[in-house]
Amino acid sequence: MTAQGWSFRMTPIRKLLILLAALCLGVVVFRLVTGLGTVTNLNDDWPWGLWIGFDVLTGVALAGGGYFTAIIVHVLHRDKYLPIARAAMLTSLLGYLLVMAGLFLDIGQWFNFWRPFVSWGHTSVLFEVFWCVSCYTTVQVLEFGEIFTERVGKKWHNAFKTAMPFLLIIGIIFPTLHQSSLGGLYLVAVNKLYPLWWSTLIPYFFLISSFFVGPAMICVESTLAGNAYNHKVPVEVLRGLARIGGWFMILYLILKIFDLSNRNVWNLVFAGNLEANLFLLELVLGVIVPILIVFSGMSASRSGLFIYGLLVSGGVILNRMNVVFTGMSGSAGASYFPSIWEWAVSIGLVSIGVLAYCFIVENFRILGHDEHHA
Repeated sequence: MTAQGWSFRMTPIRKLLILLAALCLGVVVFRLVTGLGTVTNLNDDWPWGLWIGFDVLTGVALAGGGYFTAIIVHVLHRDKYLPIARAAMLTSLLGYLLVMAGLFLDIGQWFNFWRPFVSWGHTSVLFEVFWCVSCYTTVQVLEFGEIFTERVGKKWHNAFKTAMPFLLIIGIIFPTLHQSSLGGLYLVAVNKLYPLWWSTLIPYFFLISSFFVGPAMICVESTLAGNAYNHKVPVEVLRGLARIGGWFMILYLILKIFDLSNRNVWNLVFAGNLEANLFLLELVLGVIVPILIVFSGMSASRSGLFIYGLLVSGGVILNRMNVVFTGMSGSAGASYFPSIWEWAVSIGLVSIGVLAYCFIVENFRILGHDEHHA
């Protein structure tokens, strides 16, 4: 970044991301003009598809690193984790903005998006999710104001800095509500969702997994950003975060074992069908193996932490996909596979997020904030 202006390095990868983002925006415009039916394979039996399953349910979980970091750094005052604070909160902000975009696109009559603001469905879990996600995204934008005003609108910087403690408190409350409520949406699907995933504890599973995927995403993001920008976060910082996440994974695993035993469905775990195999895959590779990694010598290396991050993140993604697709396929009256345009939008939204991350990192003090703070 130069002192005189804005900078953005153009590389072959970034050119590809720009093309994917442009394709996404084109499809978005076409979808808004013509409706869901022309660009998606959704139907009455499959009203929720890739945009809800990946862009919203998975996106919200993967963006959990922001409030996890806020709790550790700003509430518990573990200053050793300060080097990852801004990068984690930036990743979370971009994630939630993309979640809001995905949610907006999946509204059938998108021009009625404003109705939940004035028509309050107090008994609806989805209404609570809408409000919490909207409010938390707004809070994150305001939190970013402290970073933004370090370079633009500097006269407002002190005001944003003064408001940060209040914003952080509010920003911790909202995610704990909607992370669990996203799981609560499936409580009514007792006769539709496959028993390996349906449980009265599913809100707690969604909440706990959003906690332990935070450190995993931080390890992945820190490794990739470190290689791209030659900014290495100390291994002990990442290892400490991973071990905090590891204890939440142990809690998650204990609750899973208790739940499966309490509902007497262990026979389904080893049934050998598609549902059983994918359930074992998400549990073994997404939880058990990462636990072994973080509490062993493998977590003392960057490569070990990166593998841990990929496994946990992949496990959470698989879990959400299993809940939305695998677990519901048996009770659905029709089949569903995302259209090429649905894939184009989801991949394009991720591309936009990566490009935005690169631009912000190259023009604002994100990765080097800890040295400045010291």
